[in-house]
Amino acid sequence: MRLSEFRTAMKEEFGDAYGRVLTRDLVLTPLGGRTADQALTAGVPARDVWLALCAEVDVPRSRWYGAGVPAPRP
Repeated sequence: MRLSEFRTAMKEEFGDAYGRVLTRDLVLTPLGGRTADQALTAGVPARDVWLALCAEVDVPRSRWYGAGVPAPRP
């Protein structure tokens, strides 16, 4: 997942404003107690950040693969 795909998935799933709030303010324990923005800046892959966010805010698994992101191969 590219950063642009991450941003698109965030916008489509949460809306522009709420998506920005989540990435800026929500601390994610699986990412070392960092926010999504901090994790991305530290070099954590966008896909890992996206999946951590999805799990934290209870996005249904059917939507974990976001906009422009292919589902994992079986």
